[in-house]
Amino acid sequence: QVQVTESGGGSVQAGGSLRLSCAASGFMFNNKYAMGWFRQAPGKDREFVATITWSGGFTYYTDSVKGRFTISMDKAKKTITLQMNSLRPEDTAVYYCAGGTGIITSRLRVGDAYSTWGQGTQVTVSS
Repeated sequence: QVQVTESGGGSVQAGGSLRLSCAASGFMFNNKYAMGWFRQAPGKDREFVATITWSGGFTYYTDSVKGRFTISMDKAKKTITLQMNSLRPEDTAVYYCAGGTGIITSRLRVGDAYSTWGQGTQVTVSS
């Protein structure tokens, strides 16, 4: 069974840090596999946050988190991590892990390109 499972999240004051992890199973972890993070704030559409390719470890970020968030992977554990520093109230959202294969570079930021999603984890940043 193909699945991804998030952990981490919680509440923190602005300027603080949180760490999210996501474990994947059942995928063909081949050269076209990618895992990423998306988020959805109340009343807003889901948006791309960051993603990493299994081959080469190429990373992509949305502009608002560049320099603050870092996505990384542990191939042996089939896990990715999102280290979030200098958090802001506008980072408050439900964060979703997603995984998929056969995603071309131009679609790595597109949620519909990912086939498997986690249940989401809440991140709340207070001012």
